[in-house]
Amino acid sequence: MRFTRLNHDGTAAFARLLDDASALLWTAAPWAGGRETEHVVAVTPSALLAPVTPSKIVCVGRNYRAHAAELGNEVPTEPLLFLKPPTALCGPGAAIPLPPASTRVEHEGELAVVLARTLCDATPEEALAAVFGYTCANDVTARDLQRKDVQFTRAKGFDGFCPCGPYVETEVSPDDLHLVVRVNGEIRQDGHTRDMVFPVGVLLAYISRVMTLLPGDLVLTGTPSGVGPLVAGDRVQVAISGVGTLENAVVNRGMQPPLSSHS
Repeated sequence: MRFTRLNHDGTAAFARLLDDASALLWTAAPWAGGRETEHVVAVTPSALLAPVTPSKIVCVGRNYRAHAAELGNEVPTEPLLFLKPPTALCGPGAAIPLPPASTRVEHEGELAVVLARTLCDATPEEALAAVFGYTCANDVTARDLQRKDVQFTRAKGFDGFCPCGPYVETEVSPDDLHLVVRVNGEIRQDGHTRDMVFPVGVLLAYISRVMTLLPGDLVLTGTPSGVGPLVAGDRVQVAISGVGTLENAVVNRGMQPPLSSHS
């Protein structure tokens, strides 16, 4: 089954897809006790929103050997975790704003996991059983700021730096999915989830021993090699077999005055 979140009569609503053009509304998110209604609504690309409203977005770095190598990094011996703020989230079709503070913003297409229930101190088997489904995500990164700051918060946390969607797919295995990122139709990234250093169950179990994962939380599982720059006017597409295709435009963010050294 595929679930989405859409703008219905000016209100954000969760829904289960019936086909590409229609869906059944739910009273709330299915992982939050929502129930299906009998109300069928039309689904248009312009109405789609990010399909989750997570309390946190947990990300995993360098989870593909070739990606670690292309950035000149060693493969971690344990999952490398960082967070994106929920305000970084944006939906399919939304614009990715390029901040004036960065001169090198890059795409990172990723498989993202949506939690169905609370997860704490879990085994990999328990972790997989707590998954609601999977969606496409783009871990947009200001690479110059990442290198400058060393830690990832600013480089990964700008508004609009976590496009996600368009759907959450519940009936797919994460073990061997094909992930392709295209920019203006040109293939930039082409990988398979079977090449992850740490598979999904191991990642979720590890995270659950650090922080409690809540229903609806979003976990990004790392990106394959081929990351590259984005410029205003680009259209970036993250396609994952059996999951869906996420597409976003890239725009310049409005210029802002420099911060005072006393602020």
